[in-house]
Amino acid sequence: MKGRHLKALGKGECIYDYVNDLLLFKIKNRDYLKSLDFDNLIVDIDKEGFITGLRIFDASKIFNIPKLALKNIKSFRFNARVEDKKVTIQLEFIPILRNKPLIKQGQNLVREAIGSEINNSDVLCTIA
Repeated sequence: MKGRHLKALGKGECIYDYVNDLLLFKIKNRDYLKSLDFDNLIVDIDKEGFITGLRIFDASKIFNIPKLALKNIKSFRFNARVEDKKVTIQLEFIPILRNKPLIKQGQNLVREAIGSEINNSDVLCTIA
């Protein structure tokens, strides 16, 4: 893919809402423009057209991880790529339960952004 890349190494933030089982990964200090809704996943787009946030609903069920472990994520990395209105996200993170890291969790999420104006781009984000 030609074109636009955003490297946000060390600029990530992870927030978990225990009550609503909502997991948020985002890049700090980006100007929000809009969101794309894909069932249990919402992708946030900034004013430059990059994917800068992921909201995952029912996260404990999707990843099959206890909610307590999601409250303490040691590290994460996401690589979000948009190519021809197809959104591909590679997500890896290490949750901590009872002071012990669980096995690295990962998920590849692929969604079609049909009817949406979203530009081709590549984003790499890691936690600070």
